[in-house]
Amino acid sequence: MENNNCKYYPRLRELRASAGLTQTEIADILEMQQNQYSRYERGERELPMHLFVKLAEHYKVSLDYMVGLSDQPDR
Repeated sequence: MENNNCKYYPRLRELRASAGLTQTEIADILEMQQNQYSRYERGERELPMHLFVKLAEHYKVSLDYMVGLSDQPDR
């Protein structure tokens, strides 16, 4: 099975930027420190599934889009 992890790191950054949010604002939504969230965006840490769900709900996109299984953001 193909590993799509490399796709979701840039997607996190892309979604945040297109929403006009800072890393600090997203970290607040996820109830963590900015430096911890930054590690997820850079691919230094694996984002837990419950945070993917929370971000997908926040951005109103599908989980498949969040993790790079689809290029269609629609739910």
